[in-house]
Amino acid sequence: MLTLSSISKSFPGVKALDQVHLDVRAGEIHALVGENGAGKSTLTKTIAGVYQPDEGQIEYDGEIVHWTSPGEAKSAGIHVIYQEFVLFPHLSVAENIFLGHERRGAFGLIDYPQTDRDARELLQRLGVEIDPNDRVSELTVADQQMVEIAKALVHKVKLLILDEPTAVISGHEVELLFKRLRALKEDGVAIIYISHRLEEIFEICDRVTVMKDGHYVDSKNVADIDRDQLISLMVGRDMSELFPPRVGEAKFGDVVLRTNNLSVNGRVTNASIELRAGEITALAGMVGAGRTELALGIFGGLPMSSGSVEIDGETFTEMKPALAIKKGLGLVTEDRKGQGLAMQLDVAANITASDLDAVAKYGLINTIRELQIARDEIREYQIACRGPRNPVATMSGGNQQKVIVARWARTCSKVLILDEPTRGVDVGAKVEIYRIMRELAAKGIAILMISSELPEVVGMSDRVIVMREGVVTGELSKDQLSEEAIMQLATRHEAA
Repeated sequence: MLTLSSISKSFPGVKALDQVHLDVRAGEIHALVGENGAGKSTLTKTIAGVYQPDEGQIEYDGEIVHWTSPGEAKSAGIHVIYQEFVLFPHLSVAENIFLGHERRGAFGLIDYPQTDRDARELLQRLGVEIDPNDRVSELTVADQQMVEIAKALVHKVKLLILDEPTAVISGHEVELLFKRLRALKEDGVAIIYISHRLEEIFEICDRVTVMKDGHYVDSKNVADIDRDQLISLMVGRDMSELFPPRVGEAKFGDVVLRTNNLSVNGRVTNASIELRAGEITALAGMVGAGRTELALGIFGGLPMSSGSVEIDGETFTEMKPALAIKKGLGLVTEDRKGQGLAMQLDVAANITASDLDAVAKYGLINTIRELQIARDEIREYQIACRGPRNPVATMSGGNQQKVIVARWARTCSKVLILDEPTRGVDVGAKVEIYRIMRELAAKGIAILMISSELPEVVGMSDRVIVMREGVVTGELSKDQLSEEAIMQLATRHEAA
């Protein structure tokens, strides 16, 4: 279906692709993997007509092609679902799905009843319950992802490219996605699947191509390679030990934060948890379990409807982010680009954003002090960038995440909440983030980690608290940890 031969692409000062090869067959799911900066996104955009290659040849569906625009590639049956959604938040679900391909009736007017019926049929095929009349801005991130997939299914798809499709979904949503992809595969659709979740590669993909630093590394049948071999190809070194070792339980300190029957606007009900100094506690559960809402309730991002938060023995029945920061809490949000980073600012400004008192006087920024702090944090957290004035928008996902962690590590002395800390980052960056988490815990900070990746939960946690539908259903010590035990609690109806 698709053959790329010796594809090269350069941008000012950077050679993003250098003699890259790739072949994808009709009726197969082909994984494309590599660390951030490996060139996957550039290659994807070259296939989709966003970029034109400087060298090399693209053969698609038996013909040599030279796309001059994404529209040409799309008309030929190539569809890309990017990690960053391309949706209009103030339009309805149905309007987004058929944008540019509206259902029209007499006199060329939009036929809204037909649009609604067709949208419902597409969403039912995906197995999701979304009202086509809902505004996209009102949807969860997981449902927005499903709308993106529905958009692609409007057209006759020959080659479907998915960039981190499960970064914002988990559990049942992933199962539904995989079921749909397998059905497309049986229909002869070629699928390029980009993911940092290696377990998904082995579950759904037929072959895998590895890229590194803009170069082609190798292609393998998934059945002929194991996880350790794949990681070694990706990072160029042995990664047999993904998670740093735990500290002994005796080194955990006192309880630094406790919630007492905390409820958050119907999303969390009577949650009582404890966090201890130096301990990494995971908050696990399916999408919609209320984990993020509980974290936001603790930090003050969402108002408590009842209950309280106790920090170092001091009880609060109302919390605001400014007060949480003052009391030594930090929050790394799930959506680093939308909520965590000021994307138009540089590394220095982002690192010092939560502690402006350290760099400002009389309302003016001391740029010398700001740069000094940024340089120290860049060195401390091994952030790959051109320096403190590097715009964060140009950095890889893993390094963007380290900027946010560096920011909060400077100011939080008690508790650091990490919501999906390794979402959308490569294996090498994950290892660095795991190391940083262990080092912060070793300094006595209580870590509350929200993660949808069960291997990550089991590998990093000293203790796991499980939620379902806004209720805490149980707790597991490190001796009890297993993916099966977590899933049992995550699907329980009654609280422990």
